[in-house]
Amino acid sequence: MNVSIIETTSLGDRSYLITEGDVAVVVDPQRDVDRVLNLAREHGVRITHVLETHIHNDYVTGGLELAHLTGAEYVVPAGDEVQYRRRAIEDGDVVDAGAIQLQAVHTPGHTHHHISYVLRNGTGVAVGVFTGGSMLHGTTGRTDLLGQDHTNDLTHAQFRSIRRLADELPDSTEVYPTHGFGSFCSATPGSGDTSTIAEQRTNNPALTQDEQTYVDQLIAGLSAYPAYYAHMGVINSRGPAPVDLSTPARVRPEELRRRIDAGEWVVDLRNRTAFAAGHLDGTLAFELSTSFVTYLGWLYEWGAPLTLIGNSEDEIGSAQRELVRIGIDDVTGSAVGDVSQFANGTPLRSYRVADFADLADARSHDDLAVLDVRQRDEYDDGHLPGAINIPLHELAHRTDEVPPGEVWVHCGSGYRASIAASMLDRSGRTTVLIDDTYAHADELGLTSQAHR
Repeated sequence: MNVSIIETTSLGDRSYLITEGDVAVVVDPQRDVDRVLNLAREHGVRITHVLETHIHNDYVTGGLELAHLTGAEYVVPAGDEVQYRRRAIEDGDVVDAGAIQLQAVHTPGHTHHHISYVLRNGTGVAVGVFTGGSMLHGTTGRTDLLGQDHTNDLTHAQFRSIRRLADELPDSTEVYPTHGFGSFCSATPGSGDTSTIAEQRTNNPALTQDEQTYVDQLIAGLSAYPAYYAHMGVINSRGPAPVDLSTPARVRPEELRRRIDAGEWVVDLRNRTAFAAGHLDGTLAFELSTSFVTYLGWLYEWGAPLTLIGNSEDEIGSAQRELVRIGIDDVTGSAVGDVSQFANGTPLRSYRVADFADLADARSHDDLAVLDVRQRDEYDDGHLPGAINIPLHELAHRTDEVPPGEVWVHCGSGYRASIAASMLDRSGRTTVLIDDTYAHADELGLTSQAHR
């Protein structure tokens, strides 16, 4: 029996293809199902079952479409109200795919009806468990996605679910979570690329702490999560539309300018320093990287038309694939190539790029404002004295709090700061992007510790 991992690094998630002979079972597929289908073809297998551990809150599932395309049985936890036909699975039920046998274990916590699937070999011994958003590598799934009224109860349930898995499964059982590789569905950052039940006994807080300590610490440590999560459960319960990855139409320069002037979302995918050096007035900088889809999804006005600017068709296609994974299907056009060709003779806008050493020098003789767009918990851990903290996801509604004059913008790595700098530049502010790591500010002795 073989378990293949389908990594979605940008969302911090994993899907799985379990194969034995010519049969395969898929667990928690992402919306762009061509990756699963291609892997199945490589293995020479037919997909007979598609399993969901829960109704996902951080991405649009590909499960319904994959089951439709392959004729597989679609298995979704019982109790979740959905608007499509599926096999509703409950605790103790078995998914029988011939040589592949998976037993459902009700593991509430991340959601009320969450199911984990225990993979057993030919002799009935558990060799793996697909834990979705319950037991993650060195942590557990967050428990606040269904609202504050449920958080306390779900956190207690999560503790008991992890304990149940540890009590019922052999130490050698491989742990295959969906979340925990950078996903905001993880309560705290996960650890390690692989793990077993034995390893979880030593490093998972639900197995190393008493119940109340675990509950108190998990709830206290929960930070903000992307705003687009509010739409994922709705889409997944209703049944996502088939994915469309056809190339967006090219937009002529005059139409591009009309969209910008109308206040539409026109997003530049180029490197943050290339954007700073020259960009169309009114566009926003979302460098195409592993952080792209999380932060664009977080800030995006849901349902608004979206136009992408990129260096190549491949870049546009990669961004589009990332966006459909979270249900943003409104890419209404693209502009490809040298951005100056779309300016119609109008000068490009630009702003300075600097590092923390430059900031230290400038602060010694200039009156300037420093804007820290990290999360509040990051700021509380340590920050530059005098810096104002407005987390990136709050900036659009709090720009009036940014002090007048020149604004130097930083985050932890430069990525979030580049988005914030473009937002301020769009509103006509004089900005400087600090494209540097916060660790460098520490090394230079520019930071102070707070609330330690």
